[in-house]
Amino acid sequence: MNPERAGLLFALLCAMNGAFVGPVARLTTEAGDPMFVAAVTTLFGGLTAAVVLGVRGDLGKLFGGRDAGLLFGLGALGTMLPNVLFFVGTARTSALDAVLCLQIEPVFSLLLAWLVLGHRLTLRRVGSALVLLAGIAVAMTGESTADPLGITMLLATPIAWQTSHLLVLKRLRHAPPELLTGARYFWGGLWLAFVAGIYAAFSEQPMLPASLTDAQLPILAVQGVVLSFCGTMLWYQAIARLDLARATAIVVPSIPVLTLVPAFWIVGEVPSTRQGMGLLLVAVGVLLFVRAPHAVETRERVPTQTAPLGAAAGEEAGGDAA
Repeated sequence: MNPERAGLLFALLCAMNGAFVGPVARLTTEAGDPMFVAAVTTLFGGLTAAVVLGVRGDLGKLFGGRDAGLLFGLGALGTMLPNVLFFVGTARTSALDAVLCLQIEPVFSLLLAWLVLGHRLTLRRVGSALVLLAGIAVAMTGESTADPLGITMLLATPIAWQTSHLLVLKRLRHAPPELLTGARYFWGGLWLAFVAGIYAAFSEQPMLPASLTDAQLPILAVQGVVLSFCGTMLWYQAIARLDLARATAIVVPSIPVLTLVPAFWIVGEVPSTRQGMGLLLVAVGVLLFVRAPHAVETRERVPTQTAPLGAAAGEEAGGDAA
């Protein structure tokens, strides 16, 4: 198979993988405490990351060297915080709401790139962001009964991702993507286990909820290993063979639309008329966004380590996609 066809295949698999993230998160947070779900899911991803880094001979870089402290912090900022916001927010809303809210990431990317990195705003990108915001607003207003706190947490999730990307751009640009991904899942899993333990102590909730069954643990493993870690690796395989804008244009707008099937199949969700209109506007906004001219040089692009979950962040914030 030639590189282009392989890249298209990986992009398709990445989009299909991303379509299951919201529905499965809704399923697991309905069955168990969202803090526990977030911790166990990320620990499964972290275990996988440790194995991969160990095979590559890079596991020691997480514990020593000049970047060890930054990588430790990256796990908290890039994985622990957004996963808490995502899983707790999804537990309070729905799978479709979660997918729609995460598509706000390009807006935060645009603002942070302008305010922190000094990248210029372009009329096309601002217009695309406005279309995207209109889609989210249409879906979240009217007959929507989603919990406001849950919606707020989901909308805030991409802020943590984007802030972590700025850390990478400023201090960890020289680190390979595999090490950054490993640090996010490995240290993020340990951070989440610590936070979940404190939460359980203060809320008087058991660390192992009674609702956890032998049938649910494999689902959490799939959520951490396949939907999280492997989803990120599929994204890297895609952008290694396709240009970033093309891969993003294929993957990102596809996820909200593809989510309709697993959302109905897994949790029985059917989009309302307003959610359908919002999905369409969001897909158009993201597609226009990723097709806008590049704002910075290729050297500043740092692919997001949570690619299956978010929307295209755009090259102006480091080329983050999904």
